[in-house]
Amino acid sequence: MAGRRVLRRVLAGGALLAAGWVLRDVPAELGVRPLKAGGARAERMRGSGLFADGVFVNPMPGTTRAPSKPPPRFLRDLIMDREIRRPGGTIPLRAPSFVAGAGAGAAGLRAVWLGHASTLVEIEGRNVLFDPVWSRRPSPTQLVGPKRLHPMPVGIEELPEIDAIVISHDHYDHLDLTTVRALTRVSEAPFLVPLGIGAHLDRWGVPPERVVELDWEEQAHVAGLRFTATAARHFSGRAFTRNDTLWGSWAVAGAERRVFYAGDSGYFDGYARIGADHGPFDLTIMPIGAYSPAWPDIHMDPEEAVNAHLDLGGGALLPVHWGTFTLALHPWSEPPDRLWREAKARDVRVVVPRPGETVDLDDAPLVDGWWQTLGG
Repeated sequence: MAGRRVLRRVLAGGALLAAGWVLRDVPAELGVRPLKAGGARAERMRGSGLFADGVFVNPMPGTTRAPSKPPPRFLRDLIMDREIRRPGGTIPLRAPSFVAGAGAGAAGLRAVWLGHASTLVEIEGRNVLFDPVWSRRPSPTQLVGPKRLHPMPVGIEELPEIDAIVISHDHYDHLDLTTVRALTRVSEAPFLVPLGIGAHLDRWGVPPERVVELDWEEQAHVAGLRFTATAARHFSGRAFTRNDTLWGSWAVAGAERRVFYAGDSGYFDGYARIGADHGPFDLTIMPIGAYSPAWPDIHMDPEEAVNAHLDLGGGALLPVHWGTFTLALHPWSEPPDRLWREAKARDVRVVVPRPGETVDLDDAPLVDGWWQTLGG
């Protein structure tokens, strides 16, 4: 009996140490309130036409406010029918081909969906990494929160040389402390972010010269590409406050090829304007998952993603923000099913790669419905 008590105490002590280790980064994970930090960054924020009364304001009217708590019955519904929100088998992964050094060349355009919103795009020989998240959970602590339904198909250390890292907003499933620190260590690429997010990166050890903060419609030139921060219908926040930092989408232009990354957004009529000003786009990277009638103005559903793609003057549509984390109540395979039906009905070219699968936009494979065998 004494031996068992000692064993229990040892295990309990080990659990406490493990919990303490996991929780140690929580204060840093919560981020920084950039306005309170003051300085030039705060002055730039105050000068934005999107900033009022101490926060950024979404100019698109909405039918709902950004959710501060789960809607009624959400938690009950989240517990019920959990199996349909998971794949019915192992999600197939692929090894990205250009990670092994097969470049697309000066005029090429290739993309690798790594899972959720994380996407690596090779545009005219330059590698751009969008919203990279390698952590197991998009959460301030790895003890709780939705966990991955598949591993990342490639390690950070196995990535090719990255020329730019692009962040759409500061939610945990798009901006991850552990990933940022790793990329800061293994890469020299700059981080292009909306206004205010540089305060988080400062705290996490990113050198100031590697942070480029932009307001909507501001531009920066990196590695021969033009990056323009563009509008999105969303919100921001990592702790108990909202909209301390700006959110956005991105238009990336090379000499010949153009890519649009939507980040997170509800549908709005500004996509046509973005397409007219910065398109047409060879590729649009559009979110199609984590939608709900409870928050119709902050996440698009698949049909709205097709509408936005057409507004933008898109060539091919690559769907993201689905399949990796369970963030809403819809079945796991519903987003690509609905997207595929809508795309066929409206003659829109879509590519739905497996995580890690390289898509050459000049020779894109036909959609094979791989997700349908996993149900959900």
